[in-house]
Amino acid sequence: MNLLSVFPFFRKRSLAQADEASTPRKGGASIVPPSYMGCAQPLAVSTVYRCVRLLSESVANLPLRFLRMNADGVFVDDRRDRLHYLLSVQPDEPYNAFDFWSQAIQQMLLQGNAYIVPQYDPMTMQISRLVLCTRGTVSYDQLNRQYTVMDPTNRLSGTFAEEEVIHLKNLSLDGQTGVSTLTFARLTADIAQTGDRETLNRFANGGNVRGLVGNDTSVRGFGEYQDTELDATAADLDEQFQAGKKIVAVPGQVKFSQLSLSSTDMQFLESRKFTVREICRFFGVHPSFVFDDTSNNYKSAEMANVAFLSNTLNPMLRKIECELHRKLIVPELCCERRFEFDRRSLYACDLQSRVQYQTQTIAAGIYTVNDWRRVENMPAVAGGDTPLVSANLKGLQALLQEGEPGAADE
Repeated sequence: MNLLSVFPFFRKRSLAQADEASTPRKGGASIVPPSYMGCAQPLAVSTVYRCVRLLSESVANLPLRFLRMNADGVFVDDRRDRLHYLLSVQPDEPYNAFDFWSQAIQQMLLQGNAYIVPQYDPMTMQISRLVLCTRGTVSYDQLNRQYTVMDPTNRLSGTFAEEEVIHLKNLSLDGQTGVSTLTFARLTADIAQTGDRETLNRFANGGNVRGLVGNDTSVRGFGEYQDTELDATAADLDEQFQAGKKIVAVPGQVKFSQLSLSSTDMQFLESRKFTVREICRFFGVHPSFVFDDTSNNYKSAEMANVAFLSNTLNPMLRKIECELHRKLIVPELCCERRFEFDRRSLYACDLQSRVQYQTQTIAAGIYTVNDWRRVENMPAVAGGDTPLVSANLKGLQALLQEGEPGAADE
């Protein structure tokens, strides 16, 4: 099928044409926050790392399907289209489908925006690859509705119109550009990083004691001589504490007053638990998913999974589906083409819930036995294409006609 009839890109750009495009215009607002050009430091916080990995890999784990409507009005996989291969196998040379969508979600969460530029073959005018732009290589001109790309890694540069770029936005305050989750969670992330550094320092020096050395009288005279001798005494005590001594003799009339508080006094562990839950709130992830030691049971775990799918993951999936539909399908075919994540893969590892769901859909007549056998990659069986409906309930009129006992009395 010729994609010119499907995709609304009237101005196609080959790689050679993109190299000849204009350079970025001055005054274009950069979309990537300068403080988060490198994401290694926030990801050093274990909770941030776990939340970002959980969300990105949960989306990438779901097969993205390109569907078309058949003669019966049912949407089926369009496996002959080039997009089927790009979305399910290899969108671009450096990525497989899993890594591609995982990277896109990471950019959306950490940078606020992810940009995908479809490229077309100049000979066949069909889509050839989906380019995920490198971090910090795209700027957006809100007045002219144009994207300026300077991405030497992907050999892509030029100015692209609004309809030529698939723009995945995080939470947006103006509807045009997204804002990184780390921007809102900056204070909490800084507290978590400070706590990690303090923990490292405590382990590095073996919990070395801190305190003040003083003397109500003199040590060697007054003034700076006394201060110098006190400094020398303090340095000597510090060396002995670092050497592992627990009890140190204080010379003369010098008194030592411990200054540092213990972890219990500072409620250090409680503050670290607080930052874990605060970061989870920003990312919309239940604390049990980041292995927080909260009390958990089977029912609460089940409700956490439902809340994660309904409140966190499903809006993200819907956002991607809508953006792909808006940018890759012309309005005339909007009801005949569809992009859809296969959400059934979320329960692929929960065998009990999966079998229960399959049984209920067969009993309700939604799926047939052979429908589910094809999903499980099993051959069809005779009679398996007949829809089945549970007949445990009957109408009162049917009971009267059958003359069952007790029906006449009712």
